[in-house]
Amino acid sequence: MFAIKRELKLNNIEISLMRGNAGFKRFVYNYGLELIQASWDFEGVKASDSKRIDAIKKVFTSWTMQKPEYAWMKLYSSTVYQSAFIDLKNAFARWRSCLGGFPKKKSKKKGDSFTVYKTAGIYLEKGKPALAFTNRVVIQAGKQITLPGLKQLRLKERIKFICSSQTFTVSRTADKWFVAFVLDAEKIPPIIHPIEKIGVDLGIKVLATCSDGFKYDMPVTTKTAKTKLGKLQWHSRNKVLGNKKLKIRASKNARKYYTRLAGHHARIANIRQDTTQKMTTDISRKAYIIRIEDLNVQGMIANHKLANAVSNNCFYEIRRQFIYKQAHYGTKVELVDRWYPSSKTCSKCGYVQDMNLSDRVFNCKRCTHSQDRDENASTNLENAPKEKVRLA
Repeated sequence: MFAIKRELKLNNIEISLMRGNAGFKRFVYNYGLELIQASWDFEGVKASDSKRIDAIKKVFTSWTMQKPEYAWMKLYSSTVYQSAFIDLKNAFARWRSCLGGFPKKKSKKKGDSFTVYKTAGIYLEKGKPALAFTNRVVIQAGKQITLPGLKQLRLKERIKFICSSQTFTVSRTADKWFVAFVLDAEKIPPIIHPIEKIGVDLGIKVLATCSDGFKYDMPVTTKTAKTKLGKLQWHSRNKVLGNKKLKIRASKNARKYYTRLAGHHARIANIRQDTTQKMTTDISRKAYIIRIEDLNVQGMIANHKLANAVSNNCFYEIRRQFIYKQAHYGTKVELVDRWYPSSKTCSKCGYVQDMNLSDRVFNCKRCTHSQDRDENASTNLENAPKEKVRLA
């Protein structure tokens, strides 16, 4: 499965249409969330979250949407509110499985998004009879895309090949709108890798150090962008984007500031994403077995001295990318036990000694071996004993 994400090139009318669809989805999601919480107060009702949401959906379709004050809902595609109930189901399923927190209400301040999809239809081709076909949309190569239930929209970056998809998710980051869709395609992974096994040590000073001697750094542009972000926040520290309870409307300057602030945050996120994606792809292409340490990221962030560096270097995101790229590049990701002393063990003689975090060079007290701390740790991760290693 592959996902393609492209930025949309919209005019003011199209932006209003996108915001309207996002507002419709947000209204339906919050509507369902309020009703399912209210349904828990009835003691005689025994039903799962999924059945409760299905019942709420029927009430919304047959009763709420028929009210005169909600006539505006008929201006938007029905798949928008149907996908909102699907998202609500998934949110409660994740909460019940302890994979996420309790679902919260959608807010306009945290970005807009909605999903549309193609239902079953009829495919017409010149000179041939009408054929019922699967619920997919054919996307032509070029800079235009037609979303189901919406209109034909322009793209800033062209699609290079003809493809098809069923579900399309439109989202907003700062003042930019994007469309993402999934392709049913399989990538044939490579059979041979230049390196059989490699150890990758994630660090604070250096983003990642490999046992083959190669190092990856987070770009300096990240630090520059964070400095600019801090200055922007400081100069506008007293600016408020309105207050509904006090009936204070947001000023135009406040809206401009928060849009600009979201753009700075998006730039920092894009730099990190670009760096980690390129790094994990490069390592996955050259090594078959990738060994990384099973780090306690949550505990490391709890330390205020390390929190900034750990969050900036995206430790868990790197691990997630390595894992999902196994199918793409035919790799095998292994996790080394977090209590394995990779930084305190000599990679030559195996002697274990205490080390402070400020010690950047490992000097063995037994065999006098001297090596960079991160390089020594990556070598130990590569050669870790089998009982300390498990599949990711």
